[in-house]
Amino acid sequence: MIAIIDYDAGNLKSVEKALQYLGEEVVITRNHDEIKKADKVILPGVGAFGDAMEKLHHYQLVDTIKEVVAKKTPLLGICLGLQLLFERSDETKGVEGLSILKGEIVRIPDKEGIKIPHIGWNSLLFTKDSKLFKGLEQDSYVYFVHSYYLRAENKEDVAATTEYSTTLDVAVEADNVYACQFHPEKSGDVGLTILKNFANIGKE
Repeated sequence: MIAIIDYDAGNLKSVEKALQYLGEEVVITRNHDEIKKADKVILPGVGAFGDAMEKLHHYQLVDTIKEVVAKKTPLLGICLGLQLLFERSDETKGVEGLSILKGEIVRIPDKEGIKIPHIGWNSLLFTKDSKLFKGLEQDSYVYFVHSYYLRAENKEDVAATTEYSTTLDVAVEADNVYACQFHPEKSGDVGLTILKNFANIGKE
């Protein structure tokens, strides 16, 4: 069972549909016991960093997510869900993130000819052998919608980067914590492969 965390800030239905299409058993929930019992957990997210952290606190999900990580349950953050795993964001200064991984979220720098938010398809440069990208070729294209990006403190956590105004850290793998800034559920066959790879973790 894969639990998708519902905290009023996620692109829940499209993630659920993609996983169901892959034949996975999925539940959208904010029930603490259900999340903690799940084989895998997904933290989706669309919207602003500060609002999302407020919702996670409101539903008392912060400790639940940290328990999931401590139990070594595979956790996948998607888009804003990736950003929340880190310590802080320029989008909402003074708000502490989940601080599960070290790093900060900063605005994509302005550059002539570059539109912000970054909306559309960009290719990935895989920077390490990540379980998420098994079977994919370098320069696979995925779909992005964001104005802020991860600057990871520990570069060994970074699984993929892309170029957009600057080099952006766009995927991480650190022990049982996985995350991607892009939307796999909107990234065609490449995205479905990434979701299937996540679902298959521990089944090999």
